Amino acid sequence: MPNFSADEILQLLRQRQYAPIYFLQGEEPYYVDHIADILEKNVLPEPDKGFNQVVLYGKDTDVASILGQARRFPMMAERSVVIVKEAQSIADLEAEKSFPFLEAYLKNPLTSTVLVFCYKHKTLDARKKLGKLLVEKAAVMTSKKIYDNQVAGWLTGYVRSRQQQISGPATAMLAEYIGPDLGRLTNEIDKLLLNLPPGQPIDEELVQRMVGISKDYNIFELQRALVQRDVLKANRILQYFEANPKANPLIPNLTLLFGFFTKLLVLHQRGTPTDADFKKLGIMNSFAQKEYGQALRVYDFGRTRDIIHLLRRADLQSKGVESGSMSDGEILRELVFLILHPVPLSAITGG
Repeated sequence: MPNFSADEILQLLRQRQYAPIYFLQGEEPYYVDHIADILEKNVLPEPDKGFNQVVLYGKDTDVASILGQARRFPMMAERSVVIVKEAQSIADLEAEKSFPFLEAYLKNPLTSTVLVFCYKHKTLDARKKLGKLLVEKAAVMTSKKIYDNQVAGWLTGYVRSRQQQISGPATAMLAEYIGPDLGRLTNEIDKLLLNLPPGQPIDEELVQRMVGISKDYNIFELQRALVQRDVLKANRILQYFEANPKANPLIPNLTLLFGFFTKLLVLHQRGTPTDADFKKLGIMNSFAQKEYGQALRVYDFGRTRDIIHLLRRADLQSKGVESGSMSDGEILRELVFLILHPVPLSAITGG
């Protein structure tokens, strides 16, 4: 069988076309879990699951046990289903002694069994015997992590697949705040949709309220204050962060600021950035593009480069490197001060 994309497998499942063997793998666990969940819920009717559906876990099983379950004929049902979760933890999956047994089953699977391997966070080596055999005999799906600049587009597509709409600012906020964690993104979107009045798109206000982002005191408002060089607003946000450290952890905030200024540096290298340049960086909506445009005027190329060095320094400080007894709040406060009040980098680093 050829390799399948997640969308191709999902389309076949909607048509109730099932392969005898699925090998779901990859660094992005969302599609592995999503496809396995659909198979677990939909292949068998509920009354048939008690005798004919088995869920195993890789660390608690071995190849012989899995194949033993797969070779069982269904009891008073059309099919049986065997799902192996955390298959990357099967101790003897790639052992030489196991290959003849896997080869025998893969070449002649029981057609009444749907056998599903959920091999998460990595992939089998397709150059080795087992990898080659799986590609030839099983429905293999490899799920790759998406890049940061793909998150907004993926998010918009997911919302549309739910027959709903989402505003540009709301998309940008979720993409920046959560990043390319598809499982968490879908969980948050599903939660938002449950609280969405009929006919209303997901907007920035709903995201702030339901995802737990303070309307006035969040990393996006701090970023906006830096772009606008609004010292008073920045200090108010910092005071809120220090008073609510659990809701505003330092590392994610540094990550978001680093992402913003890194994209800003790339835009500087484009000269006068075009709409295509913005979109390549995942800056999809006009609101975000205007903010970056303002930042380009406020922070020139050299200053942006220095700020990235300051962010890296703050990241090291957050890990205890040359930070002394500074708290997370003090590290962020110093960083914001140095961004808003330019000091030669050599005077800070001693270089």
